[in-house]
Amino acid sequence: MRPNLTVVTLGVKDFRRSLRFYKDGLGWATAATEKDPVAFFDLGGVVLALFPSDELAKDAGVPAEGKGFRSFSLAHNAKSEREVDAVFRTVEALGAKIVKKPGKVFWGGYSGYFAEP
Repeated sequence: MRPNLTVVTLGVKDFRRSLRFYKDGLGWATAATEKDPVAFFDLGGVVLALFPSDELAKDAGVPAEGKGFRSFSLAHNAKSEREVDAVFRTVEALGAKIVKKPGKVFWGGYSGYFAEP
């Protein structure tokens, strides 16, 4: 099978808050409004979709219960440590939870983790 990742869908607890985070806070383009059932952001070859968690579970035919680490992450590669720090200041001001502050890591990079609202 030919690899072809086109859409990454995040199941979000609060659709309106997540939409505001990406659209208004980060300035990512979407035609979606808070009244829509799903939002799509074209990230230049891959689309990020936001979908309420319970609706995503229903669509997949699985239980919506569960919490904690979901064993995946989405990455944003920056050009410098300074840029990473600026990204973290921005997302924290927008309500993201800083899970791991940026710092030097064993593989030679500089990274951190945040959870969107």
